[in-house]
Amino acid sequence: MTSPTVSPADVVAPPVATPVDGVDVLGSLSPSRASDFLTCPLLYRFRTIDRLPEPPSPAAVRGTVVHQVLEDLFDVPAVERTPERADLLLEPAWEALLAAEPDLAQMFAPTTPDGPEVGAWLATCHDTLAVYFDLEDPRRLEPAERELYVESLLESKLLLRGFVDRVDIAPDGAIRIVDYKTGRAPGEGFEAKALFQLKFYALVLWRMRGVVPAMLQLVYLGSGEILRYAPDEEDLRATERKVEAVWGAIEAARSSGQWLPRRSGLCGFCAHRDLCPEFGGTPPAAPGNPGGHSSGHPDDYTGVRSSSRAVIFPAAISSAKWHATR
Repeated sequence: MTSPTVSPADVVAPPVATPVDGVDVLGSLSPSRASDFLTCPLLYRFRTIDRLPEPPSPAAVRGTVVHQVLEDLFDVPAVERTPERADLLLEPAWEALLAAEPDLAQMFAPTTPDGPEVGAWLATCHDTLAVYFDLEDPRRLEPAERELYVESLLESKLLLRGFVDRVDIAPDGAIRIVDYKTGRAPGEGFEAKALFQLKFYALVLWRMRGVVPAMLQLVYLGSGEILRYAPDEEDLRATERKVEAVWGAIEAARSSGQWLPRRSGLCGFCAHRDLCPEFGGTPPAAPGNPGGHSSGHPDDYTGVRSSSRAVIFPAAISSAKWHATR
Protein backbone atom coordinates (compact mmCIF):
# COMPACT_ATOMS: atom_id res chain seq x y z
CA MET A 1 0.00 0.00 0.00
CA THR A 2 1.35 3.41 -0.88
CA SER A 3 2.02 6.00 1.76
CA PRO A 4 0.04 9.12 0.95
CA THR A 5 0.83 12.37 2.70
CA VAL A 6 -1.57 12.79 5.63
CA SER A 7 -3.42 16.08 5.47
CA PRO A 8 -5.12 17.79 8.40
CA ALA A 9 -8.41 16.47 7.06
CA ASP A 10 -7.17 12.91 7.57
CA VAL A 11 -6.67 13.31 11.31
CA VAL A 12 -9.51 11.85 13.34
CA ALA A 13 -10.62 13.67 16.45
CA PRO A 14 -10.23 11.85 19.79
CA PRO A 15 -13.28 10.03 21.18
CA VAL A 16 -14.34 12.96 23.32
CA ALA A 17 -16.46 15.99 22.49
CA THR A 18 -14.45 18.64 20.65
CA PRO A 19 -15.79 22.13 19.89
CA VAL A 20 -15.86 23.11 16.20
CA ASP A 21 -17.35 26.53 15.51
CA GLY A 22 -19.07 26.35 18.89
CA VAL A 23 -20.56 22.89 18.30
CA ASP A 24 -19.45 19.77 20.16
CA VAL A 25 -18.09 17.26 17.63
CA LEU A 26 -17.61 13.65 18.67
CA GLY A 27 -15.30 12.75 15.80
CA SER A 28 -14.18 13.58 12.29
CA LEU A 29 -13.58 11.46 9.24
CA SER A 30 -12.03 11.92 5.81
CA PRO A 31 -12.64 9.61 2.84
CA SER A 32 -9.08 8.31 2.87
CA ARG A 33 -9.25 7.28 6.51
CA ALA A 34 -12.72 5.76 6.02
CA SER A 35 -11.29 3.78 3.09
CA ASP A 36 -8.40 2.63 5.28
CA PHE A 37 -10.85 1.21 7.80
CA LEU A 38 -12.95 -0.44 5.10
CA THR A 39 -9.79 -2.02 3.70
CA CYS A 40 -8.39 -3.14 7.06
CA PRO A 41 -9.28 -1.88 10.56
CA LEU A 42 -5.74 -2.62 11.74
CA LEU A 43 -4.33 -0.46 8.94
CA TYR A 44 -6.61 2.36 10.09
CA ARG A 45 -5.26 1.99 13.61
CA PHE A 46 -1.63 1.97 12.47
CA ARG A 47 -2.10 5.11 10.36
CA THR A 48 -4.55 7.16 12.39
CA ILE A 49 -4.09 6.21 16.03
CA ASP A 50 -0.53 4.87 16.26
CA ARG A 51 0.68 7.24 13.49
CA LEU A 52 3.31 4.71 12.46
CA PRO A 53 5.73 6.09 9.86
CA GLU A 54 5.54 4.74 6.32
CA PRO A 55 8.39 5.02 3.83
CA PRO A 56 7.54 7.10 0.77
CA SER A 57 7.08 5.27 -2.50
CA PRO A 58 7.98 6.55 -5.96
CA ALA A 59 4.39 5.96 -7.13
CA ALA A 60 2.84 7.93 -4.26
CA VAL A 61 5.29 10.81 -4.64
CA ARG A 62 4.69 10.87 -8.38
CA GLY A 63 1.00 11.30 -7.60
CA THR A 64 1.74 14.23 -5.29
CA VAL A 65 3.94 15.98 -7.85
CA VAL A 66 1.54 15.43 -10.76
CA HIS A 67 -1.36 16.75 -8.67
CA GLN A 68 0.65 19.88 -7.92
CA VAL A 69 1.47 20.45 -11.59
CA LEU A 70 -2.19 20.10 -12.56
CA GLU A 71 -3.14 22.61 -9.87
CA ASP A 72 -0.42 25.05 -10.98
CA LEU A 73 -1.39 24.65 -14.64
CA PHE A 74 -4.67 26.46 -14.05
CA ASP A 75 -2.80 29.45 -12.63
CA VAL A 76 -1.44 30.30 -16.09
CA PRO A 77 -3.51 31.90 -18.88
CA ALA A 78 -5.76 29.41 -20.63
CA VAL A 79 -3.96 29.65 -23.97
CA GLU A 80 -0.69 28.59 -22.27
CA ARG A 81 -2.07 25.40 -20.70
CA THR A 82 -0.19 23.08 -23.00
CA PRO A 83 1.81 19.87 -22.54
CA GLU A 84 4.97 21.91 -22.94
CA ARG A 85 3.98 24.28 -20.13
CA ALA A 86 3.10 21.35 -17.88
CA ASP A 87 6.55 19.88 -18.51
CA LEU A 88 8.12 23.18 -17.47
CA LEU A 89 6.12 23.13 -14.23
CA LEU A 90 7.17 19.61 -13.30
CA GLU A 91 10.71 20.06 -12.02
CA PRO A 92 9.89 23.18 -9.93
CA ALA A 93 7.02 21.23 -8.33
CA TRP A 94 9.38 18.35 -7.52
CA GLU A 95 12.09 20.65 -6.20
CA ALA A 96 9.61 22.45 -3.95
CA LEU A 97 8.36 19.14 -2.54
CA LEU A 98 11.91 17.90 -2.02
CA ALA A 99 12.84 21.13 -0.21
CA ALA A 100 9.87 20.64 2.12
CA GLU A 101 10.55 16.91 2.62
CA PRO A 102 14.29 16.22 2.07
CA ASP A 103 13.95 12.60 3.15
CA LEU A 104 12.18 11.87 -0.14
CA ALA A 105 15.60 11.76 -1.80
CA GLN A 106 16.29 8.50 0.05
CA MET A 107 13.84 6.53 -2.09
CA PHE A 108 16.06 6.91 -5.16
CA ALA A 109 19.24 5.18 -6.26
CA PRO A 110 21.97 5.02 -5.12
CA THR A 111 20.69 5.64 -1.56
CA THR A 112 18.15 2.87 -2.10
CA PRO A 113 19.86 0.25 -4.32
CA ASP A 114 16.62 -1.05 -5.84
CA GLY A 115 15.08 2.43 -6.12
CA PRO A 116 14.63 4.25 -9.43
CA GLU A 117 17.06 6.83 -10.76
CA VAL A 118 15.69 10.36 -10.32
CA GLY A 119 15.84 11.20 -14.01
CA ALA A 120 14.00 8.04 -15.00
CA TRP A 121 11.38 8.69 -12.33
CA LEU A 122 10.84 12.26 -13.55
CA ALA A 123 10.36 10.85 -17.05
CA THR A 124 7.46 8.75 -15.73
CA CYS A 125 5.96 11.94 -14.30
CA HIS A 126 6.24 13.57 -17.75
CA ASP A 127 4.53 10.53 -19.29
CA THR A 128 1.70 10.72 -16.77
CA LEU A 129 1.13 14.39 -17.52
CA ALA A 130 1.07 13.67 -21.26
CA VAL A 131 -1.84 11.28 -20.69
CA TYR A 132 -3.80 14.06 -18.99
CA PHE A 133 -3.85 16.08 -22.21
CA ASP A 134 -5.36 13.10 -24.04
CA LEU A 135 -8.28 13.19 -21.60
CA GLU A 136 -8.96 16.89 -21.05
CA ASP A 137 -8.21 20.17 -22.79
CA PRO A 138 -7.37 22.54 -19.91
CA ARG A 139 -7.44 25.52 -22.29
CA ARG A 140 -11.24 25.10 -22.38
CA LEU A 141 -11.74 24.71 -18.65
CA GLU A 142 -11.96 27.28 -15.86
CA PRO A 143 -12.34 25.42 -12.57
CA ALA A 144 -14.44 27.13 -9.92
CA GLU A 145 -12.27 25.66 -7.14
CA ARG A 146 -9.02 23.72 -6.82
CA GLU A 147 -7.79 21.86 -3.74
CA LEU A 148 -11.01 22.93 -2.05
CA TYR A 149 -11.28 22.14 1.66
CA VAL A 150 -14.81 20.98 2.49
CA GLU A 151 -16.44 20.01 5.75
CA SER A 152 -19.93 19.31 7.01
CA LEU A 153 -21.29 18.32 10.40
CA LEU A 154 -23.90 15.56 10.29
CA GLU A 155 -26.86 15.46 12.68
CA SER A 156 -24.99 12.77 14.62
CA LYS A 157 -22.22 15.36 15.27
CA LEU A 158 -19.79 13.46 13.05
CA LEU A 159 -17.67 15.93 11.08
CA LEU A 160 -16.90 14.95 7.48
CA ARG A 161 -14.04 16.75 5.80
CA GLY A 162 -11.45 16.54 3.06
CA PHE A 163 -9.83 18.23 0.08
CA VAL A 164 -11.37 18.11 -3.42
CA ASP A 165 -8.95 18.24 -6.36
CA ARG A 166 -11.23 20.29 -8.58
CA VAL A 167 -14.77 21.64 -8.72
CA ASP A 168 -16.24 22.74 -12.05
CA ILE A 169 -19.47 24.72 -12.29
CA ALA A 170 -21.37 24.82 -15.58
CA PRO A 171 -23.21 27.95 -16.80
CA ASP A 172 -26.47 26.38 -15.62
CA GLY A 173 -25.03 25.93 -12.11
CA ALA A 174 -24.43 22.19 -12.36
CA ILE A 175 -21.51 21.03 -10.20
CA ARG A 176 -18.88 18.53 -11.29
CA ILE A 177 -16.42 17.06 -8.77
CA VAL A 178 -13.13 15.95 -10.35
CA ASP A 179 -10.38 13.83 -8.80
CA TYR A 180 -7.09 12.91 -10.44
CA LYS A 181 -5.66 9.41 -10.02
CA THR A 182 -2.20 8.50 -11.26
CA GLY A 183 -3.03 4.79 -11.14
CA ARG A 184 -5.17 2.69 -13.45
CA ALA A 185 -8.95 2.63 -13.65
CA PRO A 186 -10.66 -0.14 -11.62
CA GLY A 187 -11.75 -3.33 -13.29
CA GLU A 188 -15.38 -4.10 -13.98
CA GLY A 189 -17.30 -4.58 -10.74
CA PHE A 190 -14.93 -2.45 -8.64
CA GLU A 191 -16.28 0.97 -9.63
CA ALA A 192 -18.29 1.39 -6.42
CA LYS A 193 -15.19 1.22 -4.22
CA ALA A 194 -13.40 3.71 -6.47
CA LEU A 195 -16.35 6.12 -6.35
CA PHE A 196 -16.70 6.10 -2.55
CA GLN A 197 -14.30 9.03 -2.17
CA LEU A 198 -16.20 11.21 -4.63
CA LYS A 199 -19.58 10.23 -3.19
CA PHE A 200 -18.21 11.27 0.20
CA TYR A 201 -17.23 14.68 -1.23
CA ALA A 202 -20.57 14.97 -3.02
CA LEU A 203 -22.37 14.34 0.27
CA VAL A 204 -20.33 17.06 1.99
CA LEU A 205 -20.89 19.58 -0.82
CA TRP A 206 -24.61 18.78 -0.87
CA ARG A 207 -24.82 19.42 2.87
CA MET A 208 -22.80 22.65 2.47
CA ARG A 209 -24.53 24.11 -0.60
CA GLY A 210 -27.89 22.37 -0.82
CA VAL A 211 -27.20 21.16 -4.38
CA VAL A 212 -26.53 17.58 -5.42
CA PRO A 213 -23.47 17.55 -7.70
CA ALA A 214 -24.48 16.60 -11.23
CA MET A 215 -21.35 14.64 -12.06
CA LEU A 216 -18.53 12.80 -10.29
CA GLN A 217 -15.44 12.31 -12.43
CA LEU A 218 -12.34 10.24 -11.73
CA VAL A 219 -9.49 10.93 -14.17
CA TYR A 220 -7.19 7.88 -14.33
CA LEU A 221 -3.85 8.97 -15.74
CA GLY A 222 -2.33 5.52 -15.40
CA SER A 223 -4.64 3.98 -17.99
CA GLY A 224 -5.96 7.00 -19.88
CA GLU A 225 -9.58 6.57 -18.81
CA ILE A 226 -12.29 8.64 -17.17
CA LEU A 227 -14.88 7.19 -14.80
CA ARG A 228 -18.04 9.30 -14.61
CA TYR A 229 -21.06 8.87 -12.38
CA ALA A 230 -24.21 10.96 -11.94
CA PRO A 231 -25.38 10.72 -8.30
CA ASP A 232 -28.82 11.48 -6.93
CA GLU A 233 -30.12 12.26 -3.45
CA GLU A 234 -30.69 8.60 -2.61
CA ASP A 235 -27.06 7.84 -3.50
CA LEU A 236 -25.87 10.51 -1.10
CA ARG A 237 -28.25 9.47 1.68
CA ALA A 238 -26.95 5.90 1.30
CA THR A 239 -23.38 7.22 1.44
CA GLU A 240 -24.23 9.07 4.65
CA ARG A 241 -25.59 5.86 6.16
CA LYS A 242 -22.43 4.03 5.14
CA VAL A 243 -20.17 6.70 6.63
CA GLU A 244 -22.16 6.62 9.89
CA ALA A 245 -21.84 2.82 9.97
CA VAL A 246 -18.08 3.04 9.39
CA TRP A 247 -17.73 5.55 12.22
CA GLY A 248 -19.80 3.32 14.51
CA ALA A 249 -17.48 0.41 13.74
CA ILE A 250 -14.43 2.58 14.38
CA GLU A 251 -15.81 3.58 17.77
CA ALA A 252 -16.61 -0.06 18.59
CA ALA A 253 -13.05 -1.06 17.74
CA ARG A 254 -11.68 1.83 19.77
CA SER A 255 -13.78 0.87 22.79
CA SER A 256 -12.89 -2.82 22.65
CA GLY A 257 -9.28 -2.37 21.57
CA GLN A 258 -9.87 -4.99 18.88
CA TRP A 259 -8.60 -3.71 15.53
CA LEU A 260 -9.09 -6.72 13.28
CA PRO A 261 -6.76 -7.26 10.32
CA ARG A 262 -8.26 -8.11 6.96
CA ARG A 263 -6.12 -9.99 4.46
CA SER A 264 -6.48 -8.87 0.84
CA GLY A 265 -4.48 -8.36 -2.33
CA LEU A 266 -3.43 -4.98 -0.96
CA CYS A 267 -1.41 -6.58 1.83
CA GLY A 268 1.55 -6.93 -0.50
CA PHE A 269 1.83 -3.13 -0.62
CA CYS A 270 1.37 -2.52 3.11
CA ALA A 271 4.26 -0.97 5.02
CA HIS A 272 3.17 -2.69 8.25
CA ARG A 273 3.11 -6.39 7.31
CA ASP A 274 5.79 -7.19 9.90
CA LEU A 275 3.40 -6.02 12.64
CA CYS A 276 0.32 -7.80 11.28
CA PRO A 277 -0.96 -11.02 12.88
CA GLU A 278 -2.00 -12.25 9.43
CA PHE A 279 1.71 -12.50 8.61
CA GLY A 280 3.00 -13.66 11.98
CA GLY A 281 3.59 -10.18 13.41
CA THR A 282 2.57 -8.63 16.71
CA PRO A 283 1.07 -5.12 16.75
CA PRO A 284 2.22 -2.69 19.43
CA ALA A 285 -0.09 -2.35 22.42
CA ALA A 286 -3.31 -0.67 21.33
CA PRO A 287 -4.25 2.66 22.89
CA GLY A 288 -7.50 2.57 24.86
CA ASN A 289 -9.21 -0.33 26.62
CA PRO A 290 -8.06 -3.82 25.56
CA GLY A 291 -10.24 -6.89 25.42
CA GLY A 292 -13.73 -7.68 24.23
CA HIS A 293 -15.14 -8.36 20.78
CA SER A 294 -15.25 -5.73 18.09
CA SER A 295 -17.84 -5.56 15.36
CA GLY A 296 -15.33 -3.65 13.28
CA HIS A 297 -15.12 -6.02 10.33
CA PRO A 298 -15.63 -4.30 6.98
CA ASP A 299 -18.21 -6.89 5.94
CA ASP A 300 -20.53 -5.69 8.73
CA TYR A 301 -21.16 -2.31 7.08
CA THR A 302 -24.20 -1.17 5.19
CA GLY A 303 -23.10 -0.64 1.60
CA VAL A 304 -24.16 1.96 -0.94
CA ARG A 305 -26.11 0.99 -4.02
CA SER A 306 -24.38 -0.58 -6.98
CA SER A 307 -22.73 1.93 -9.28
CA SER A 308 -24.43 0.61 -12.38
CA ARG A 309 -24.62 4.14 -13.78
CA ALA A 310 -20.85 4.58 -13.69
CA VAL A 311 -19.28 4.70 -17.13
CA ILE A 312 -15.58 4.51 -18.03
CA PHE A 313 -14.54 6.53 -21.05
CA PRO A 314 -11.20 5.74 -22.80
CA ALA A 315 -9.25 8.86 -23.79
CA ALA A 316 -12.39 10.99 -23.98
CA ILE A 317 -12.24 14.77 -23.91
CA SER A 318 -14.31 16.19 -21.04
CA SER A 319 -17.95 16.86 -21.83
CA ALA A 320 -18.51 20.28 -23.36
CA LYS A 321 -21.06 21.28 -20.71
CA TRP A 322 -18.28 22.40 -18.34
CA HIS A 323 -16.07 24.01 -20.99
CA ALA A 324 -15.38 27.70 -20.45
CA THR A 325 -17.23 30.05 -22.76
CA ARG A 326 -15.23 32.89 -24.20
